[in-house]
Amino acid sequence: MTDLKPARILAIESSCDETACAIVENGRALLSSVVASQMEIHARYGGVYPEVASRQHVLSVIPVVEQALAQAHLTLEDIDAIAVTQGPGLAGSLVVGMNMAKGLALGSGLPLVGVNHLEGHLYSAWAHDADETIPAEPQFPLMALLVSGGHTELNLMTNHLTYQRLGATLDDAAGEAFDKVARLLDLGYPGGPAIQKTAEEGDASRFRFPRAWLEGTHNFSFSGVKTSVLYETRELKKRSSNLPIHDLAASFQHAVVEVLFKKTMDAAREFGAKEILVAGGVSANRALRQIFRAQTEFPVHIPQLSLCTDNAAMIASAGYFRYALGHTAQLDMDVLPTWALPA
Repeated sequence: MTDLKPARILAIESSCDETACAIVENGRALLSSVVASQMEIHARYGGVYPEVASRQHVLSVIPVVEQALAQAHLTLEDIDAIAVTQGPGLAGSLVVGMNMAKGLALGSGLPLVGVNHLEGHLYSAWAHDADETIPAEPQFPLMALLVSGGHTELNLMTNHLTYQRLGATLDDAAGEAFDKVARLLDLGYPGGPAIQKTAEEGDASRFRFPRAWLEGTHNFSFSGVKTSVLYETRELKKRSSNLPIHDLAASFQHAVVEVLFKKTMDAAREFGAKEILVAGGVSANRALRQIFRAQTEFPVHIPQLSLCTDNAAMIASAGYFRYALGHTAQLDMDVLPTWALPA
């Protein structure tokens, strides 16, 4: 652990369809984490309905904050700063969490910290349950693969809060491709878990879907593999009404995972990274976790499953390092729906 000042951070996350609050001590020890999921609500639409999401945040935000404090057996008097997701995300959803955080900061006199949602995903690898053995802290320089429903990018982290974006998706993010292919195969929403479950009974070698290697760059592209699944499905339907759903899912998943793994490993070697970090919603994918953990060239950090998808623990962890390094905000800060990590 670094020699930064100790602090307890209460964080609020509301960038999309999860209303969450967590308390983290010193950027690592997770004292409480509460997530109010809207997954069942949005499943009927096949994706997140922004207006419904923001209205649900209004109903959930106060209860989750109260529950997080109760779970940690703390009050606001025991907290050192309030962190909140500032962006990117759905504007209406972000505003709810932001206003709650501002209200808590104003009423308690505590400092306010704005956190980039993507940065939060990266810092989820620092967090751990307070009652478990402390895992090794990620070491810099660190090659970080951020892979989620809205983002797929490679960042070189040379220190806390210091990023060099090496590449990103040119079209669909990996998680977005999972959702779209799941819809093509009538597997439901969210697509990531549905594809993974279906792929477990499939033959990943049956279909050789294309890999967009984009040689000479660290960028990604998943639109082509998604379209290839579409065309293959259409051809198969001409011959039979019984689609080999399991094989299609397994072959698609294998194509995406192979690209994510190889490009991350190549970048880690090229830039002399000490370790690898994999974070974001797609880091919950079992095949992706297995392939990174099976290699022995680099130590790899992947968050526990509960911290892969949107949560407030990751915002609290990132918020701690921002607070400890003097990056606090004013009460007039606004949401930034399209905020990106520094290039």
